[in-house]
Amino acid sequence: MTMETPFVTSIIQKVAEEIGAVVLLDPECTFVGLITFKNGNKTFFRTGRFSINSSGSVAIAKDKGVSSFFMNKFGYKVTEGKTFFSEELCEEIANYRNIDAGLYYAKELGFPVIVKPINLSQGIFVTKVHNKREYYQAAKKILQKISGFIVERFYSGNDYRIVVLDDEVVSAYQRIPLFIMGNGQSNVLELMQQKQETFIKNGRKEIIDFEDYRIKKNLRRRKLNFNSVIPKNNIVYLLDNANLSTGGEAIDFTENIHSDFKKLAVSITRDMELRLAGVDILTSDITSPIIDYTIIEVNSAPSLTHYASFGEVQRKRVENLYLKVLKALENENSREKH
Repeated sequence: MTMETPFVTSIIQKVAEEIGAVVLLDPECTFVGLITFKNGNKTFFRTGRFSINSSGSVAIAKDKGVSSFFMNKFGYKVTEGKTFFSEELCEEIANYRNIDAGLYYAKELGFPVIVKPINLSQGIFVTKVHNKREYYQAAKKILQKISGFIVERFYSGNDYRIVVLDDEVVSAYQRIPLFIMGNGQSNVLELMQQKQETFIKNGRKEIIDFEDYRIKKNLRRRKLNFNSVIPKNNIVYLLDNANLSTGGEAIDFTENIHSDFKKLAVSITRDMELRLAGVDILTSDITSPIIDYTIIEVNSAPSLTHYASFGEVQRKRVENLYLKVLKALENENSREKH
């Protein structure tokens, strides 16, 4: 039985065809493939990840603590935070920054703070914590999976992603965390199920994790549970992180992003030695000149699957981006070989 072709793969197949390239897919794993260009050059892809960025730069971008250090050194405003480690790693590297030291630092910054994994993508385990109990819950969850996490100051502002390819802004959008809107009749669980169905209908996967401890924590904060009926037009945010892969929504600002923010995103991408990047920024308004901003992180393989599912315009932008990526890879390979 062959798997259904994923959304991203179908976009890659479409743009490859436009430039006469051939895509070979692994039938067991259809989000992985080999593209052979007309000039005989080849390149692999895995979902939306291409070999356009060097592996060294990708490794730096992946480690949120390290990339933050470099961006700060380059003069960008980054989130204030520190990295903490599992007991095993603390012993190994003779470092005292364990889970308890993290709590001390969180108190120093002042609750609420953000607790997030050092190097997991798609907003996994990113949690806004308001007290000691929530802090330990979040930190322990992360340490079950990997050996380090970051405690970060909480910044308010709108969350934007700016996607850059070779000194050009390809798309810019605001990301809004997973939310439900009450209708005065359905309870929280039913509203979540309706939301999930809408996602699937729009070509997004089953995104909502009904078991996510962060959803339960946020409902508890508002004295709600899965059985609570939400009044008409009341909005309840279920998650604090705005990643589209965990059910966030996108509002497009590609056409009206201010040139200040374009320049900022392009220069960060260049300084981080990347060609393709998603720059995540907190600011009040991306359409006005920069007054204040904070860089959350820079992503070396921005997943655009969810963004592409928001409409025809967005899909065309993603197609256009992938077309440019493939053309760049086709020509770059030939440059390297001669």
